[in-house]
Amino acid sequence: MPNAITVSRILLIPVFVLVFLEPTANRSLAAAAVFGLAALTDAVDGYIARRWGHITRLGKLLDPIADKLLVLTALFLLVDQDRVDAWIAIVLAGRELAVTGLRVVAAREGIVLAAETTGKLKMAAQVVAILLLILDEAVPSVLNLYYWGTVILLASLVLSLVSAAQYVRQFVMSVRPRNGANSRSS
Repeated sequence: MPNAITVSRILLIPVFVLVFLEPTANRSLAAAAVFGLAALTDAVDGYIARRWGHITRLGKLLDPIADKLLVLTALFLLVDQDRVDAWIAIVLAGRELAVTGLRVVAAREGIVLAAETTGKLKMAAQVVAILLLILDEAVPSVLNLYYWGTVILLASLVLSLVSAAQYVRQFVMSVRPRNGANSRSS
């Protein structure tokens, strides 16, 4: 069940893209609804997996991939519509690639890099920021959702970099004892 929910998040991405490609006020509302629903499935699949004890290798692989695809797709669409500066999307995408690469290397070494609270806060901030930036086209300008979305996205950028540093530290601390043990036994 949790993996099916994760797959549904991936399947909602093309729907989101189709709705948001040519934004109007109504399409922005629809795109925000699809994006919000897809983001909500992240919390639901994790809750169900933990609650029912259905944590699988496939789920551990698919869930972060689905998150990255959803957020990066939205960011690059927002860049295309001049709602997000390209450098922000590039830094966030680079961080995701670097952390994913580090997790792959860690997995090959038999090391599991656990998700940190900072990474979860980063994801939540990104979802809120993206929703605000999508909805900016659909709500009165007096609310200034563009401003608040940008501020929250920049906060998520800081959280993203802190989270990446935490993953690197976690990896180094996991590898260090092994290397110390190997050098003593040689």
